[in-house]
Amino acid sequence: MYALFALPLLYIIIFKYVPMYGAQIAFKEFNVTKGIGGSPWVGFAQFERFFHSHEFWRLLRNTLVISFYALLASFPFPILLALGLNYVKSRRFKNTVQMITYAPYFISLVVLVGLLLQFLDPRTGLINTLLGWFGLGPFHFMAQASWFKSIYVWSHVWQNTGFACIIYLAALSGIDPALHEAAVMDGATKVQRMRHIDIPGILPIAVILLILNTGQMLETGFEKILLMQNALNLRSSEVIDTYVYKVGLVSQAMNFSYATAIGLFKAVIGFILLIIVNQTAKQLKQESLW
Repeated sequence: MYALFALPLLYIIIFKYVPMYGAQIAFKEFNVTKGIGGSPWVGFAQFERFFHSHEFWRLLRNTLVISFYALLASFPFPILLALGLNYVKSRRFKNTVQMITYAPYFISLVVLVGLLLQFLDPRTGLINTLLGWFGLGPFHFMAQASWFKSIYVWSHVWQNTGFACIIYLAALSGIDPALHEAAVMDGATKVQRMRHIDIPGILPIAVILLILNTGQMLETGFEKILLMQNALNLRSSEVIDTYVYKVGLVSQAMNFSYATAIGLFKAVIGFILLIIVNQTAKQLKQESLW
């Protein structure tokens, strides 16, 4: 058991804690030739630069809106799908639905964004073709900043609902069948059994997942957003992650200290949100991480 425990522990130490040594460059004017130790300290200058930049509020607003939108949209669907599948009597139908909803999770982000661009193409895309039959469109969805957040969020829901559903199905399988048998004997309907047995049974798992998702809420999915970005929707699609990538690696200045400071700021905000939600769950007498 100690050997099994050692493997994930080593992974966390090597890939999570050791790289934290480099986070100190957020408080330095990092110079590649001098290295991390030899670069001069500048205190909170990099953070102040970001807070006073004209990009700060736009980046923070876009990141928070996309994050909250994705959290609210993606949280209930796996639960609803799991509750529905739990009452399906046909095993073949249940397995088919699980396979269909689970399969999108294995599609790479590059392929997924490619599919989105093809489906939403204003000339040959499937969506605009269908809208054309009703005399609507064509619409250039990816060129309109107002559409970006919805396209990003609902494609995320489509891709990840089936995978998240598995956790709730496992929790539902752990509920004592005697509770359902007693409810059936008392004449309870399926909706009543869901409300009074299933939902309370999976609520601890749902709360834990909500806390974990809140802690990662500002992790908006750098790769997918970057692939979906273009000059026309940049006003709505630029988030902290993509901005860090651009100022730290893409720009000619390659300002590592500034990019690290922005990333560290995002991590601190995520940590604060995690503590707030965890304490709220404790106050409501629900499951919590600590």
